[in-house]
Amino acid sequence: MARLYEYQAKGVLARYGVKIPKGRVLSNIKDLDPALAELSFPIAIKAQVWLTKRLERGAIRFAANPAEAKKAVKDLLGMRLEKFTVERVLIEERIESQRECFAGIVIDDSRKRPVLIFSAEGGIGIEDRGGAMIEIDPLRGVERFEIVEFLKKNGIKGRPLNTLTDIVYKLYSIMRDYDGRSIEVNPIGITKKGYAVALDCHMTIDDYAVFRHPELGIEVAREFDRPPTELERIAYQVEAKDYRGTFYFFQVADEVTPDALYVGFHGAGGGGSMFSMDALIGQGFQLANFCDTSGNPPASKVYRAARIILSQPNIIGYFASGSGVASQEQVQSARGLVKAFLEENLEIPAVIRLGGNMEEEAIQILKEGLKEIPARVEGYGKDDPPDFCAERLKALIRPGLYHKVRPFTLPDPFPYQFQTFSGTISIDHERCRECDDKGCVDSCRYGILKIESGLPVLAIEPDLVRKGRCIECLACEQFCLFKAKGAIRIILPIPDLSEYRSKTIGGNNH
Repeated sequence: MARLYEYQAKGVLARYGVKIPKGRVLSNIKDLDPALAELSFPIAIKAQVWLTKRLERGAIRFAANPAEAKKAVKDLLGMRLEKFTVERVLIEERIESQRECFAGIVIDDSRKRPVLIFSAEGGIGIEDRGGAMIEIDPLRGVERFEIVEFLKKNGIKGRPLNTLTDIVYKLYSIMRDYDGRSIEVNPIGITKKGYAVALDCHMTIDDYAVFRHPELGIEVAREFDRPPTELERIAYQVEAKDYRGTFYFFQVADEVTPDALYVGFHGAGGGGSMFSMDALIGQGFQLANFCDTSGNPPASKVYRAARIILSQPNIIGYFASGSGVASQEQVQSARGLVKAFLEENLEIPAVIRLGGNMEEEAIQILKEGLKEIPARVEGYGKDDPPDFCAERLKALIRPGLYHKVRPFTLPDPFPYQFQTFSGTISIDHERCRECDDKGCVDSCRYGILKIESGLPVLAIEPDLVRKGRCIECLACEQFCLFKAKGAIRIILPIPDLSEYRSKTIGGNNH
């Protein structure tokens, strides 16, 4: 699920005509005075974090004048709350309410349908008090008269009945239109005149629907318990732009220090990854990150995942292990890792468990492709359990050897080139003229290359290559590199990684 901050969720409510307090979002104290000129005191100043019970945590303050407002904003901006550093505050006019209610709609996976939840007593402690609920038929939706009857049964009458019915009805429209997983308004304040105002709102939407709602400005469609890190944002853009297979990356450690036995983890499949992580922890290692490349990703996607994992300084080893029974071709993972480790000139040891389809060929690719790098790299298959592989990594660890992040630079392409789905294949025909074995063409199982006048060239229309006919398996490049003249160069950019590594090299390599 992708979470919205309060100010984002309230923006959605306002677009549907739900009353919210007048307010402004600030990320800098310099913007306070212009904001206060638009508001009337008293006001509330609220840290924008994905946490409940903010009032109890001191993350909501109240101000009766500009001096109190300035102090509150200064105190909140930059405050550390669990895993959050407060970057924005919402300042809004304080609403006097005679009573508070709670209303929400959530997708109940066990019931396979939305559920409307309501409590005539909202505010702090709603998690403990609970409320009444009704199921909503996802095919039919909910009618206003049904909401009216439901609210009446829960003690709502008079003008609040009309205004609360309006809010609840609109909540369902928002859930439907925004592919919502949940929306909760707590509290809903009922004013003296009987009007309902949404004083706070929490909203989540389906990860896979985020692309349909660019207006929400969601950077990373993941269910994190904190804002995404810069490296996680980079990783998510790789996943968002490439539908082929899955790439999930999450940084576990806040800071990776060389003496703490942190390992870069690269899994394939949820269950197998869990067993593999347990095996690492059982050997005394700590996880710098969690990563999953599954669902049959191309070698290019595995390559990018590896380069992102290796953008973390001070890890002492690289451990890749998945389910061991995957149907995806393990040669894709092997080629992606080989390309990444070669370009990194990897020094820290790596243990790669490639269990599944074509695992023997994949292990051979690792052995042949990584003979010349400084690192010890060992490849294993499904018959070698994760515990054994973790023991092997522990045996390969060398005291004092830890990963130093290097600049991420893309090589210059060779003269003959064409675009693929996410990169560029380039060929140096001058080197090709010296090559008797044109095995690069046969290594491509998808018929992308052909021999013309003794040279490898594109065999299909360029537009078909860009649309994905070339799956970026890297086979032609690695055949040419290891068995011919090194005349093929595949360039796979990773947006923003170069800048990120430059900052890391400047501040975080120990």
